[in-house]
Amino acid sequence: MAIVNRTPDSFHDRGSTFALEKALERVKQAADEGADWIDIGGVPFAPGPEVSAAEEIDRVLPVVTEARHLAVVSVDTFRPEVARAVIEAGAGVINDTSGLRDPAMADAVAGTDAQLVITHSLAPPRTPWPSPRYTDVTAQVAGFLRERVALALSRGVRPDQLIIDPGHDLNKNTLQTLEVTRRLDEIAAVGYPLLAAVSNKDFIGETLDAAQTDRLSGTLAAVVFCITRGARIVRVHDVAATVDAVRMTEAMLGWRPPVYTRHNV
Repeated sequence: MAIVNRTPDSFHDRGSTFALEKALERVKQAADEGADWIDIGGVPFAPGPEVSAAEEIDRVLPVVTEARHLAVVSVDTFRPEVARAVIEAGAGVINDTSGLRDPAMADAVAGTDAQLVITHSLAPPRTPWPSPRYTDVTAQVAGFLRERVALALSRGVRPDQLIIDPGHDLNKNTLQTLEVTRRLDEIAAVGYPLLAAVSNKDFIGETLDAAQTDRLSGTLAAVVFCITRGARIVRVHDVAATVDAVRMTEAMLGWRPPVYTRHNV
């Protein structure tokens, strides 16, 4: 899952694809580099200036229209009205980083062909949550996801529409995120396809003492580890390098044959 943000304040790309022309260029590049899905965002999760639903729709809709011909389109939003608009425009996935904080998000997806990503977080998007506390972070994340899955199902979302995401770094410090990653198989045991959004995040930077622009190797290590623990979708900024890492991992796990075999044949 490639990331294309139409935001001026994204934590990693710092607005580099905020301009529509740049966002569309990035969409094509991501598809050319092998992205299966393209995740389009109009509002970051982190605290920042208010963005209205109308402005969010204006940001993401033209990118959805372009990307839907190249890959599966996912839209990162916590607003049901935005979800309805982008599904109508051809989006195949709603990536709700609020974890159904507004249950109407489930209503927006129910009865459609779109899928819904339910992500763990403690605070609403755009809201600070300093010093998060857990007694058992992995068990609590798994419990939250089970509860929100049950909520989605109760509102008519089909089981085959659901994807879960433990929310790496979302209202979690580095030690908590590392523990969730180490025990990711317990999250996968919730029983739905698991998305891992680890790309260039602060838990990588703090673990390696790496600047925001120097976290690719740590990201690739995290991606490979997450796959071996049950992740089936990985959300990343650096598509080409991640595609190679994922395909190599799949080959070593016996899930993908080599492109060719000449050595010592």
